[in-house]
Amino acid sequence: MSEKITKVAVNVFVVRDNKLLLGKRKNVVGDGFWCIPGGHLEYGESIVAGAERELKEETGLTANLSFFSVVNDYLQEEDTHYIHFQFLAENIVGEPKLEEPDKCYEWKWFALNKLPKDIFVGHKKVIPTILDKTVFVD
Repeated sequence: MSEKITKVAVNVFVVRDNKLLLGKRKNVVGDGFWCIPGGHLEYGESIVAGAERELKEETGLTANLSFFSVVNDYLQEEDTHYIHFQFLAENIVGEPKLEEPDKCYEWKWFALNKLPKDIFVGHKKVIPTILDKTVFVD
Protein backbone atom coordinates (compact mmCIF):
# COMPACT_ATOMS: atom_id res chain seq x y z
CA MET A 1 0.00 0.00 0.00
CA SER A 2 1.40 3.39 -0.96
CA GLU A 3 1.78 6.13 1.60
CA LYS A 4 -0.76 8.95 1.44
CA ILE A 5 0.85 12.38 1.12
CA THR A 6 -0.63 15.80 1.76
CA LYS A 7 0.58 18.13 -1.01
CA VAL A 8 1.10 21.89 -0.93
CA ALA A 9 -0.27 24.10 -3.70
CA VAL A 10 0.38 27.80 -4.29
CA ASN A 11 -2.18 29.88 -6.19
CA VAL A 12 -2.50 33.49 -7.26
CA PHE A 13 -5.63 35.62 -7.57
CA VAL A 14 -5.06 38.06 -10.42
CA VAL A 15 -7.86 40.64 -10.31
CA ARG A 16 -8.24 43.66 -12.62
CA ASP A 17 -11.31 45.86 -12.97
CA ASN A 18 -13.30 43.50 -10.73
CA LYS A 19 -12.45 40.55 -13.03
CA LEU A 20 -10.59 37.36 -12.12
CA LEU A 21 -8.06 35.75 -14.46
CA LEU A 22 -8.76 32.06 -15.08
CA GLY A 23 -7.06 29.50 -17.29
CA LYS A 24 -8.73 26.55 -18.99
CA ARG A 25 -6.77 23.39 -18.13
CA LYS A 26 -5.43 21.21 -20.94
CA ASN A 27 -3.88 17.70 -21.02
CA VAL A 28 -3.87 17.51 -17.20
CA VAL A 29 -6.30 16.45 -14.48
CA GLY A 30 -9.37 18.64 -14.93
CA ASP A 31 -8.93 19.14 -18.69
CA GLY A 32 -11.46 21.73 -19.87
CA PHE A 33 -12.10 23.21 -16.42
CA TRP A 34 -11.18 26.73 -15.29
CA CYS A 35 -8.59 27.46 -12.60
CA ILE A 36 -6.47 30.26 -11.19
CA PRO A 37 -2.72 30.37 -11.86
CA GLY A 38 -0.88 28.05 -9.52
CA GLY A 39 0.63 24.67 -8.92
CA HIS A 40 2.74 22.55 -6.60
CA LEU A 41 5.28 23.96 -4.22
CA GLU A 42 8.71 22.56 -5.06
CA TYR A 43 10.93 20.96 -2.43
CA GLY A 44 12.95 23.58 -0.53
CA GLU A 45 11.07 26.51 -2.12
CA SER A 46 9.52 29.29 -0.07
CA ILE A 47 5.75 29.56 -0.40
CA VAL A 48 5.88 33.09 -1.84
CA ALA A 49 8.66 32.17 -4.31
CA GLY A 50 6.58 29.20 -5.45
CA ALA A 51 3.55 31.39 -6.10
CA GLU A 52 5.69 33.94 -7.97
CA ARG A 53 7.25 31.15 -10.06
CA GLU A 54 3.89 29.59 -10.95
CA LEU A 55 2.42 32.97 -11.93
CA LYS A 56 5.40 33.74 -14.20
CA GLU A 57 5.62 30.22 -15.70
CA GLU A 58 1.93 30.06 -16.55
CA THR A 59 0.99 33.63 -17.48
CA GLY A 60 4.23 35.58 -17.98
CA LEU A 61 3.01 38.05 -15.34
CA THR A 62 5.00 39.39 -12.44
CA ALA A 63 3.48 41.06 -9.40
CA ASN A 64 3.90 41.82 -5.75
CA LEU A 65 2.11 39.07 -3.87
CA SER A 66 0.33 39.42 -0.56
CA PHE A 67 -1.02 36.49 1.44
CA PHE A 68 -4.76 36.06 1.01
CA SER A 69 -6.00 32.68 2.26
CA VAL A 70 -5.23 29.08 3.12
CA VAL A 71 -7.52 26.14 2.34
CA ASN A 72 -7.25 22.61 3.69
CA ASP A 73 -8.81 20.53 0.91
CA TYR A 74 -9.28 16.79 1.36
CA LEU A 75 -11.22 15.32 -1.55
CA GLN A 76 -12.25 11.81 -0.60
CA GLU A 77 -13.76 11.12 -4.05
CA GLU A 78 -10.46 12.13 -5.72
CA ASP A 79 -8.35 10.56 -2.93
CA THR A 80 -6.27 13.75 -2.72
CA HIS A 81 -5.34 16.08 0.10
CA TYR A 82 -3.95 19.55 -0.58
CA ILE A 83 -3.11 22.56 1.52
CA HIS A 84 -3.64 25.55 -0.81
CA PHE A 85 -1.97 28.91 -0.12
CA GLN A 86 -3.54 31.80 -2.04
CA PHE A 87 -1.95 35.15 -2.78
CA LEU A 88 -3.35 38.34 -4.26
CA ALA A 89 -1.36 39.84 -7.12
CA GLU A 90 -0.75 43.57 -6.73
CA ASN A 91 1.16 45.99 -9.01
CA ILE A 92 0.80 43.51 -11.87
CA VAL A 93 3.31 43.89 -14.70
CA GLY A 94 2.38 42.71 -18.20
CA GLU A 95 -0.58 41.10 -19.89
CA PRO A 96 -1.44 37.40 -19.49
CA LYS A 97 0.20 35.18 -22.12
CA LEU A 98 -0.26 31.50 -22.85
CA GLU A 99 3.19 30.44 -21.59
CA GLU A 100 2.34 26.73 -21.27
CA PRO A 101 0.16 25.91 -24.30
CA ASP A 102 0.52 22.18 -23.57
CA LYS A 103 -1.18 22.67 -20.17
CA CYS A 104 -3.63 25.52 -20.81
CA TYR A 105 -6.03 26.31 -23.66
CA GLU A 106 -6.41 30.01 -22.82
CA TRP A 107 -6.42 32.72 -20.14
CA LYS A 108 -9.62 34.69 -19.82
CA TRP A 109 -10.99 37.44 -17.55
CA PHE A 110 -14.29 36.75 -15.76
CA ALA A 111 -16.37 39.22 -13.78
CA LEU A 112 -16.23 38.24 -10.11
CA ASN A 113 -20.03 38.03 -10.04
CA LYS A 114 -20.18 35.89 -13.23
CA LEU A 115 -17.58 33.16 -12.82
CA PRO A 116 -17.96 30.01 -14.94
CA LYS A 117 -19.67 26.96 -13.45
CA ASP A 118 -17.00 24.52 -14.68
CA ILE A 119 -14.34 25.26 -12.04
CA PHE A 120 -11.50 22.78 -11.54
CA VAL A 121 -12.32 20.49 -8.58
CA GLY A 122 -9.07 21.48 -6.84
CA HIS A 123 -10.15 25.14 -6.81
CA LYS A 124 -13.83 24.76 -5.85
CA LYS A 125 -13.03 25.64 -2.23
CA VAL A 126 -10.23 28.05 -3.15
CA ILE A 127 -11.98 30.50 -5.49
CA PRO A 128 -14.82 31.35 -3.08
CA THR A 129 -12.25 32.80 -0.65
CA ILE A 130 -11.67 35.76 -3.02
CA LEU A 131 -15.42 36.35 -3.27
CA ASP A 132 -16.25 36.30 0.43
CA LYS A 133 -12.80 37.33 1.70
CA THR A 134 -12.38 34.20 3.79
CA VAL A 135 -8.84 33.80 5.12
CA PHE A 136 -9.02 30.19 6.35
CA VAL A 137 -11.02 27.13 5.26
CA ASP A 138 -10.50 23.82 7.05
